[in-house]
Amino acid sequence: MATAETVDLGPPHEPKEESIKVFKDLEHDLKKELIHIRHQHNKHEPEYFAAVEHLSDAELAGFGPDDFKEVRVATSAYGIHMFGKVRIPAMPESGPAYIHFRIFTGGPDAEARLHSIHTEEKEQPDGGKTFRAIFTKNDPLEWFDT
Repeated sequence: MATAETVDLGPPHEPKEESIKVFKDLEHDLKKELIHIRHQHNKHEPEYFAAVEHLSDAELAGFGPDDFKEVRVATSAYGIHMFGKVRIPAMPESGPAYIHFRIFTGGPDAEARLHSIHTEEKEQPDGGKTFRAIFTKNDPLEWFDT
């Protein structure tokens, strides 16, 4: 299994032609999964999507290729892991307005598939937890499994 410790994740950069093509190929799946996980988390942990609670599903998923802002790529024995940052245009750029996603492909001739959309759960010093799925422009795009 590829992990942050076993794979060298390349530096963040603007999406290039191949990354944009993969994004376009999986854009529908990404939007569908984003709406699905929002509905699932809203049942038990609405904090994940609190930053966008006022947006409709259409507004939340109202992004396109022009909103795909950053990518990082890693190669493992299994294939290519692409991490992306996309902006939700209905949100002000100055606050939480980005989702992080992960795509995997077995290689140049294999079909790419959406692996996951990042949802973060953090332990706080007081023992409490914070949850989020919407990130800021300054939040680094790092390796994640969920």
